[in-house]
Amino acid sequence: MDIFNYVEELNEKYIKVWEDVVNIESPSNYKEGVDRVGEYFINLAKDFGWEIEVFEQESFGNTVCITMNPDKERVITLSGHMDTVFPVGTFEAPIVHKDEKNIYGPGVSDCKGGIVAGFLAMETLHKAGYRDKQVRMLLQSNEEIGSGLENKASIEYMCQRSKDTELFLNLESNDGKMVVIERKGIARFVFNIKGKAAHSAWAESGANAIAEASHKILEIEALREKIGVSCSCNLISGGSSQNTVPDACEFTVDVRFFSKDELDLVTSEMEKIANKVNVEGCISEAKMTNLRPAMELKTENVEALDKINSAFDKNGLEPMGKSFGNGGSDAADISEYGITTVDSIGVCGGKLHTKDEYAELASLEIAAKRIVAIISEW
Repeated sequence: MDIFNYVEELNEKYIKVWEDVVNIESPSNYKEGVDRVGEYFINLAKDFGWEIEVFEQESFGNTVCITMNPDKERVITLSGHMDTVFPVGTFEAPIVHKDEKNIYGPGVSDCKGGIVAGFLAMETLHKAGYRDKQVRMLLQSNEEIGSGLENKASIEYMCQRSKDTELFLNLESNDGKMVVIERKGIARFVFNIKGKAAHSAWAESGANAIAEASHKILEIEALREKIGVSCSCNLISGGSSQNTVPDACEFTVDVRFFSKDELDLVTSEMEKIANKVNVEGCISEAKMTNLRPAMELKTENVEALDKINSAFDKNGLEPMGKSFGNGGSDAADISEYGITTVDSIGVCGGKLHTKDEYAELASLEIAAKRIVAIISEW
């Protein structure tokens, strides 16, 4: 495919873009940093005269929509998130470093590398005079914290902005061989337990909230065997002093589920565990504080991958297999909204959410060629 020559010519330019955006610290709650990443890509887009729309948010970074060929009716959408997980100051400057094979830094795979691959593909299409369809890039601002937790304004905007798209490609990283078309959903619950304080010398006159929490945590852990879900109690706090029976305890539960039916079952079990009294005098409540839907296996997504692999074969690219993801992703919300979605079509990397996160330098060119082939042949 002659168009691939543009990818190869532009690759070094976008390696530099990759370094630039990873060197911008952009943890989810640092609006200034996330917006700097967004502005960087907006300035790139202005060079080509592409349409720019900014969905402003007060507490989180702004979500950005950049559209090439906005006058065309048919639409393909690319998406990646600009936010990362490490607090500002975790890394010494310069943040990015490279060796002969890899590039390292926070978000280099998850998910700034994918965004860079998407822009490399878009500039390639632009230079080649591609005019068949709209190519839309959505830059998500707070994916790492569930799209703003309870607010979820950014993902709602993305779903609305994508409702006319024929294919949604999420640019999360991959292992070079597999893309994701199915993911577990994530639900988080907070248990609040109230007991009765007492001096430890007369502990029997109190109601120990930590003891009540312990009973509940063991029941929750047992749900793995009972109903087959992945669940874990990951945070706990309670008590006021070493010689006082605690009158309060709070803990959080992370649950991963396959389907809406499984979520309903989990929610019912959490309510039962919250309502059950193990320590006389204690009362409890459980509240779901965050929810990311499961990306359930859908025929249209499987068929989309088959069509994508046909495009790869036609253009001399290796096919990609079907994979399952345990972690959360915007692709789940988009797929649930009813949009044909394929996830993890970005760069190849690993050790996500660690200080050693990396991506393979060569995978930028490969990912961009894949995206170009998909858009051209769809």
